[in-house]
Amino acid sequence: MKLEAYLEKHFGYTQFRDGQKETISEIMAGNHTLSMLPTGTGKSLCYQLPVYMMNKPAVIVSPLLSLMQDQAEQIKVRGEKRVVSFNSFLSFEEKRYALNNLHTYRFIFVSPEMLNSRQLLAGLKKLDIGLFVIDEAHCISQWGYDFRPDYLNLGPVRKQLGDPLTLALTATATPAVRSDIIKELGGDEFTEILSSVDRGNIALKAEKFSSYEEKEQRLLTLVKQLQGPGIVYFSSKKTAETAAAFLQTQGNGRSAFYHGGLEQEQRILIQQQFINGELDLICATSAFGMGINKENVRYVIHFQMPMQMESYVQEIGRAGRDGKESAAILLYLEGDEGLQLSFIERELPAINQVKGIVHYLKSKNASSGEEAARLLQKDDIGALFALNEIQLRIIQHMLLSLHDLQDLKLIEAEMISFVENRKEGKVKKLRTLLSWIHANTCRRELITRYFHQKIQQKPEQCCDYCGIDLEGFYQKDPPENPAEFRPIFDWKEELIEMLVPGRNE
Repeated sequence: MKLEAYLEKHFGYTQFRDGQKETISEIMAGNHTLSMLPTGTGKSLCYQLPVYMMNKPAVIVSPLLSLMQDQAEQIKVRGEKRVVSFNSFLSFEEKRYALNNLHTYRFIFVSPEMLNSRQLLAGLKKLDIGLFVIDEAHCISQWGYDFRPDYLNLGPVRKQLGDPLTLALTATATPAVRSDIIKELGGDEFTEILSSVDRGNIALKAEKFSSYEEKEQRLLTLVKQLQGPGIVYFSSKKTAETAAAFLQTQGNGRSAFYHGGLEQEQRILIQQQFINGELDLICATSAFGMGINKENVRYVIHFQMPMQMESYVQEIGRAGRDGKESAAILLYLEGDEGLQLSFIERELPAINQVKGIVHYLKSKNASSGEEAARLLQKDDIGALFALNEIQLRIIQHMLLSLHDLQDLKLIEAEMISFVENRKEGKVKKLRTLLSWIHANTCRRELITRYFHQKIQQKPEQCCDYCGIDLEGFYQKDPPENPAEFRPIFDWKEELIEMLVPGRNE
């Protein structure tokens, strides 16, 4: 039976989207596969169809609770009941039942952190796993070395599970990131399926401003004029909240804010309201978007620039999943990059902090990385050396990778080198995006070149350099201008965002 016949039988579709058939063919041929498919092209089908064809369960590693829940619910909506998500929503009784009946499930969703559970890992070892899936696999390289070190443990976990057939899925990964993903998963040979990152139906535009007031006024104008629904991205939680409140007072009542500081139930409610058309506008941090299965988002605005090109492409990729023309607009004020630079500084421990911790471990006569990591946790070393949670996790991860702590001077040098290299890499990526903002050439060409690809065909609505008609994205009957403008920027709140750990998610 041809793949198309299985596709129609299980999903009711008669043809595959770009990259899907190639990915599934490699999986069914028994090849470990890394597949880079554009956002919104149905990456989840690439593991769902093989599960039915092989009649074996899949373990899907998912980075976010919201993404995991959304994917699991979509599978259930199709009538599939053998789905479980190991997350904080499961009660103790539900988790115990799921663990005792693990062999009955077809789709088993887990977070990287959940794979630290000995009980869950023991249960998974007993299964004949058909497919080990890492969704949003770029997170291994993008997050694993920083605030999600459990991503770097997926290689050893995979080995413990008997090296099952593996599928790594991502929408954005440079050759270096793809190489890093494969290395961290154990270094096996992977077939790579690479579709273009270019989304020809998304027009690209960057606008520059001389003051915050001017930029904020432009945001208000765009939100009133553009055909929705839309997403506006911010780098800080407070700015997203303040902007949503302001826009509501200016006639955008069907809007809300979203960030990682909200309760899980509230985040899921907002997502569902947006997906179901009950909300037209979301003011969000980067925490919003993964797994949001909404095809008709007509625009994405960046009020503050993201930290790297990968994030930008992922976020604008939430527009126009239905293939219709959509707009991506970035609003830039000179100095905006300062906020991202402060985030980079806060994510990584300072050299003096590393030296202080090594000196502390020397005084404690720690003999192994495992013992050192325990000491840091036990003695509340984070408070002692003013480390935030992310910085502490990075140091613990570095120590856990060391078996012998005899030469602490060499270890100190290695840890400092790691931190400096990570910081340099992040700053370089930020500068690349800044160069893209200031570029006097085709924006689409620069994006594809960054991912070592080429444009196959330029669309008529390409970018502000090549020429676009932004009015073509306006509402046919925009609402009348409401009351006076009130600024949404608060420098005091922005300063707090920069200084208080964990407030920018």
